[in-house]
Amino acid sequence: MISKIPLSVIVISLFLGLALAVIDNDGLDSVDFSYSGATGPSNWGTLKPEYTICSSGKNQSPVNIIQNNTVLNQNLTLQSKHYDAVANATVDNLVYHIGLHYNGDIGGMEINGKKYTFKEMHWHSPSEHLIDGQRFSTELHLVHKAEDGSTAVNGILYQNGNSPMEVDPFLAKLGDALKKLSEDNVTVVDVGMLNTEPLMQNYRKFYRYVGSFTTPACKEGVIWTILGEVKIISQEQVAALKAPLTREYKDNARPVQPLNVRQIELYDELK
Repeated sequence: MISKIPLSVIVISLFLGLALAVIDNDGLDSVDFSYSGATGPSNWGTLKPEYTICSSGKNQSPVNIIQNNTVLNQNLTLQSKHYDAVANATVDNLVYHIGLHYNGDIGGMEINGKKYTFKEMHWHSPSEHLIDGQRFSTELHLVHKAEDGSTAVNGILYQNGNSPMEVDPFLAKLGDALKKLSEDNVTVVDVGMLNTEPLMQNYRKFYRYVGSFTTPACKEGVIWTILGEVKIISQEQVAALKAPLTREYKDNARPVQPLNVRQIELYDELK
């Protein structure tokens, strides 16, 4: 005879499964860091043995991109693959940032012949990367992984528009979902069918270097591509990204890290 499983157990199991499904790709199983105080960025390396590289690593991210110190390399490649695909997506409150995940394959990209599959995107505000010392309003990270486990992240920088009418059109599609995250005290909101193609346009100028994840465990070996075109976002949209987060995570930008001996390469179609 098959026994019935209580409804409460099913609900709890589904909740736990969903929570595990939205864990960040840096391997975190809990959020035990913040952006200030004893658990802030200056102490990340001491919080856990596996976080040591956050303070000892020599190839950490983010960095300040000094344009006059970049090395022009017109052989750099960045080719998006099938980003015109549409799939159902969810907006997730991952405690330390707001993320978006697709429930399906929407393609990926190639960097110098190597294929990377798109996994998720998330926002940091203010920006983590700087250009010539300038910090921007927001930074979007599009995270990709290759079959060998290596990671490539595309960073898109945003500055505030001059009027409330100047908005990021992609983020505008998520307005209702972000409101639900904040007002309904939920961690996941379905946003329906979504297309990421607009985010992968205009890669005519970009910077590239090898760095790390910008959250613990700060794993190195990440290929960073920072879009040269700064996009527009409204102050209201920035506020909407911050609203679901608790006080410790509303400003979720890691300070810039030493570049050390690394070089930042520049691809510029106009040169």
